Amino acid sequence: MIPGLVVGHSVFHWITQSFVVVLPEIQQAFSLSSVALGGILSARELASGLVKIPAGLASDALARYWRWLLVTCLVAGASGALVIGVSTSYALVVAGMITVTVAHSVWHLPASASLSHHFRLRRGMALSFHGIGGGVGDALGPIVTGALLLIMTWRELLTTYSLAAFALGVIAIWAYSHIGRTPTAPGPAVGQRIELTGRLVKDPVLWGLALVYGLRAMALVALVTILPLYLDNELALSPASRGFHIGLLIVIGLLTKPVVGHLSDRLGRKQVMVPGLVWSAAMALSLTVFDTGVPLTAAVALLGLFLYPDQPVLTASVFDLVGPDVGSTALGLVSFSGGLMAAVSPLIAGALYQARGFGTVAIYAAILFAASALAFGTIPVAEPAG
Repeated sequence: MIPGLVVGHSVFHWITQSFVVVLPEIQQAFSLSSVALGGILSARELASGLVKIPAGLASDALARYWRWLLVTCLVAGASGALVIGVSTSYALVVAGMITVTVAHSVWHLPASASLSHHFRLRRGMALSFHGIGGGVGDALGPIVTGALLLIMTWRELLTTYSLAAFALGVIAIWAYSHIGRTPTAPGPAVGQRIELTGRLVKDPVLWGLALVYGLRAMALVALVTILPLYLDNELALSPASRGFHIGLLIVIGLLTKPVVGHLSDRLGRKQVMVPGLVWSAAMALSLTVFDTGVPLTAAVALLGLFLYPDQPVLTASVFDLVGPDVGSTALGLVSFSGGLMAAVSPLIAGALYQARGFGTVAIYAAILFAASALAFGTIPVAEPAG
């Protein structure tokens, strides 16, 4: 189960992070301002948030069909990447990005719920391994894309990636055949499910987690949107060097992700999340000081230590709080609220960068990371099952 989900997750993140690397090329191709470029990422975050609640409800109700939900997500993601690759207008790029995002967002719900269901005592670790798949795509996608940009156009790259995703979607029909809740553990009836969902909506701890999710996502998407432009426009790095630094940001997280997940299972979610978010705030600020050569590379690597590994811990915190029958719905509610918050962040970051430069964006992200640490520290989160 885990290897198949890891590979599928990797494909989504490979495409998403490759898109980040080619943002300067897309900006040039369509003569976009930094704010307009941020609009693409805002559309991504908004689509991700809006789809989460209906997708969460559907994922819980269709637990026996998680296999087919996951396969459909892979095919839809491949279709979106193809649309971006052949796009002739800004609108088509946005449409393709929304398609990839919706598929990716829906994917997370049955994938996370199935892992949480089957690995309840090692939830943080199992979700971290799933996150490793995303980390592999996050890390290798930018590096490979940066190198291939030397011999291929951004359109050719995304089109090629879409064909690979289509092929994996076909393979997944077989690979995911054992994913889904067994007939011996049926879900609740419709009326009971509505009652359970109503309780979720009234749970202040769940909304607290949604706030943390949103603040963290706002900080992350601000950096992801502007860092490639900063490396290209201000530091004049080559596409290969740009891809290397974005990939490095994620490679470090790939190595630390299972450790962070394991520590959260052993020590508690709060004991890991709070110092980790504070670390991310400090390292975001370090980018304003170290902007050349080895110091820049080191600052990027240090930022990556917790930038992505915190996501599985936050997801595990949601599943710790709720029962298995509404796990996807709870994650959908948290992601929906957080996604709406994150949707405005690329526009804010783009405007700040255009008016004041990268230093202001780094400060903005650091404030958001610090605020998320403070919020998580005050929430009475559930302890991991032991």
